[in-house]
Amino acid sequence: MAHLIDGKQFAAKLREKMTGQIATIKSNHNVVPGLAVVLVGEDPASQVYVRSKGKQAKECGITSIEHKLDVTTTEEFLLNLINDMNNDAAINGILVQLPLPKHIDSAKVLEAIDPAKDVDGFHPVNVGLLSTGGKGMIPCTPLGSLMMLQDYHSDMSGMNAVVIGRSNIVGKPMFNLLLQQSCTVTVVHSRTKNIEAVVREADIVVAAVGVPEMVTGDWIKPGATVIDVGINRIETAEGKTKLVGDVHFESADKVAGAITPVPGGVGPMTIACLLFNTLVAACRHNNIDLPKV
Repeated sequence: MAHLIDGKQFAAKLREKMTGQIATIKSNHNVVPGLAVVLVGEDPASQVYVRSKGKQAKECGITSIEHKLDVTTTEEFLLNLINDMNNDAAINGILVQLPLPKHIDSAKVLEAIDPAKDVDGFHPVNVGLLSTGGKGMIPCTPLGSLMMLQDYHSDMSGMNAVVIGRSNIVGKPMFNLLLQQSCTVTVVHSRTKNIEAVVREADIVVAAVGVPEMVTGDWIKPGATVIDVGINRIETAEGKTKLVGDVHFESADKVAGAITPVPGGVGPMTIACLLFNTLVAACRHNNIDLPKV
């Protein structure tokens, strides 16, 4: 049985630490981090996610501002709202919940956000800074994955890491983060030949491909650390549904040295890292020493 990397517990500890840090900067500098979240339309999953973000932000001492806009909201109105938030000193982080309605250009909207307030880390400037080792905002899911890896491995230098998936949201930034840790990093994807053999060489596996239980135990090198980013809803034999990752947990658990579960692994870290990025943005804006984690 592998060591279970408990993302829920890790996220709770991170929020607890941030709560203390936020209280300190409020007391010493009269600074309260502010996070603005924009939701366009009535997507149920997005609504649940936004509510959770707002609740956790307030619990940490972050000012949470929510803009809930009608599905018919124009692109021009949304861009003007972002411009207003860019110029509002009380707002340190701006997050526009995706997906957006089809009549709104998501790329144009994301690029309109001030890179210093882009707590999702999706702005092209932040993508470039990450790839060149600069100090930008790091996408939340890869950042959470990295934090858990760093907690388990005090030094990843020289380790073989394989990232499964090449998305802009997880795969590519994860590649850059692991490279910065001096890992030897390989990215595999749908066109990779002998993918199982490549993954089997990895000391660290980050699965972010969006295919339910694709990675089975015989893909995993004995003792490897497995970070499962996938969240897939599948139907059970009883006709119900359940959440599973991109890794077949039961078989991988018998081989791996450490593994994240789904749910309760990477997922809780995503919101915690969004709040962490908001705190980082507030500190940078006010020339306060950045928090250590």
